[in-house]
Amino acid sequence: MLAVVPVATPAELDRFIRLPMRLNAGDPNYIAPLLMERREALTPKTNPFFAHAEVQLWLATRDGRDVGRISAQIDHLMPDNLGRAGHFGMIAAEDDPEVFAALFATAEAWLRARGRDRALGPFNLSINEEVGLLVDGFDSPPMVLMGHDPPYAGERIEALGYRKTQDLYAYMADNTRDAPEGVLKRVRRGPPEGVVLRELDMSRYDEEVRTLTQILNDAWSDNWGFTPTTEAETAQLAKSLRPVIDKRLAFFAEIDGETAGFIVFLPNINEAIRDLNGRLFPFGWAKLLWRLKVTGLKTARCPLMGVRKKFSRTPRGVLLPFLLMHAGASATRRLGYDRAELSWILEDNRAMNHILQAAGAEVYKTYRIYEKSLA
Repeated sequence: MLAVVPVATPAELDRFIRLPMRLNAGDPNYIAPLLMERREALTPKTNPFFAHAEVQLWLATRDGRDVGRISAQIDHLMPDNLGRAGHFGMIAAEDDPEVFAALFATAEAWLRARGRDRALGPFNLSINEEVGLLVDGFDSPPMVLMGHDPPYAGERIEALGYRKTQDLYAYMADNTRDAPEGVLKRVRRGPPEGVVLRELDMSRYDEEVRTLTQILNDAWSDNWGFTPTTEAETAQLAKSLRPVIDKRLAFFAEIDGETAGFIVFLPNINEAIRDLNGRLFPFGWAKLLWRLKVTGLKTARCPLMGVRKKFSRTPRGVLLPFLLMHAGASATRRLGYDRAELSWILEDNRAMNHILQAAGAEVYKTYRIYEKSLA
């Protein structure tokens, strides 16, 4: 007997969070997220996303055993250019067509009943969090705040009538190699007159994060599916990043005294929690701190970079992505990071794809956003 039941209790939420850990136990590249972090992300009291969105979670069970999960969301801040679309996400299931069909039928019915005419996803839970289904690059573990899915998931989803709407690229940069000569020529001259690069100022941390968010909301506003980050989400972002952010890996660019752009690299915490099985207690905290502070990490991820639109097409503004990336690459190399992921980048963001390729980075993972008409 296969049943799909809504998640309604803390115990059911705990089962929902833990299910992928069991399903992916045999995958050497799967990394269990920290259970504490997942509970906060899926709880309305601790995730501001719920303030402007409707969310429902489900578990699929068979003979008393959990065999799959899915979510459905309606983000009321979603841009009008996506029409009356709803989102699905958090998909994880055994390799069974019946389970996938039951989960998606339930999520689609929920979205349809609320007037949605399209389903987009996966979004876990919003476009500003973990996005897309892994469709290429299964042979390596995911970086911090990125997903990892089994190869069969895409095939099962496509069999239900879903088609690609966007691919997202994750680039890998090898910090042990110099950037291409063309890029080095640009940055060796240093910043143009009136342009200053500086590190994140931790003494003004909250203000710095607010500035970062303002630039992000402006710079990314024309991107497909972009949804602005709210003030409450900015505060939550500042709180969640503070324990892991390193001011030496975050840079702002100023033009004539005005903050014009930024870049942030994060230590790849996944490298440090790989064998913790999602638990920080009783000894996980000690292992995590030891790896962060003593043995160090070898990989980092750049999840955020942006330049204000008013500067992006000016002679000095065009140079900012190269200057910021060079500053970040130099810092990560100096601090012992051998490789850095730059992600995610929409496939139709030609400018950013060109910049990363020119800098010598290579696509090593592809994540896919699917779409299906619910009419």
